Amino acid sequence: MDEPDSLLETTHGHVVTLSINRQPNNHINRDLIVHIAERLEALDADANCRAVVLAGEGKHFCAGADFSKGDSGGLASPEGQPGRYLYVEAARLFRTRKPIIAAVQGAAIGAGLGLSVVADFRVTCAEARYAANFTRLGFHPGFGLSYTLPRLIGAQQAALLFYTGRRIDGVEAHRIGLADMLVSQAEVLTTAQSLAREIAVSSPAAVQGVRASMRRGMAEAFEAATEREFLQQSWQRQMEDFAEGRAAMAERREPRFQGR
Repeated sequence: MDEPDSLLETTHGHVVTLSINRQPNNHINRDLIVHIAERLEALDADANCRAVVLAGEGKHFCAGADFSKGDSGGLASPEGQPGRYLYVEAARLFRTRKPIIAAVQGAAIGAGLGLSVVADFRVTCAEARYAANFTRLGFHPGFGLSYTLPRLIGAQQAALLFYTGRRIDGVEAHRIGLADMLVSQAEVLTTAQSLAREIAVSSPAAVQGVRASMRRGMAEAFEAATEREFLQQSWQRQMEDFAEGRAAMAERREPRFQGR
C-alpha cells in the first residue's frame, strides 16, 4: 500500500486542498490514485466542500510513473497488467462532482500530465514543465490522454506533444490553453485556492449542475480511451524499443529506437 501520508489534506472555509506528498518527484502509483479517488468521493458527500485544489508538495506536481523501479513504472497490478488497474481507478476521478483546480508549480509529466487535466482548471508558472513523453519511452500515451488532451487543447497541439514527446514550460502551456492562469511560482497554490474560493461563492447546486452538463460523457469516453491505450501499451511493452526508451531516460540521452 501507499504511504499513509502520501496525500495531505487541509480545509479553509469551503475549499479543500489535497496535496500529493511522495517527494521529491511525487511519482504516481495505483494506491495514490485510489487514495485521491476515495477522498474526492468522500468530499462529494461533504456539503461544506464546494471546490477542491489538487496540488503537489515540494518541487513538482506529479512526475508520472517511476520507471527506475522496473518496466511497470510502479504500476503493476495483482493481475500482472501494468496500467489497467490504475486506469480503472482513474476513471473514478471523472465521476466526482465538485470542481477541481490543479496547482502545477513544477513537473506534470506523463501520467502526471493526465492527472492535471482531470481538473477543471490549471494554475501554473513559467518554471512548470509539461510533457506527454510516452513515445520517447517507446509506447502509447496513457491515463486517458488520447481523449482528454485533444479535448482540452485541440487535436493539432495534442498530436504535436504526443508525436514529439517534447517538454514545454508553463508559458507555452498557458499559450496553448493547457493552463488557464500563469502566475509566479510562489503564487501558484494561493492563486489556485483563491480561484476555488471564488467558485465556492456561487451556488453549489448550480455549479455542480453546470459542471455535470459540460462534462457529460467524459467518464465513459475516458474509460473507452484507456481500454484502447492499455491494449496498445501491452504489446509495445514487449518491444525492444520500450527497453531502449527506459534506458535512454535513465541515462539522460536521446533514445535509439529500431522499431522492434
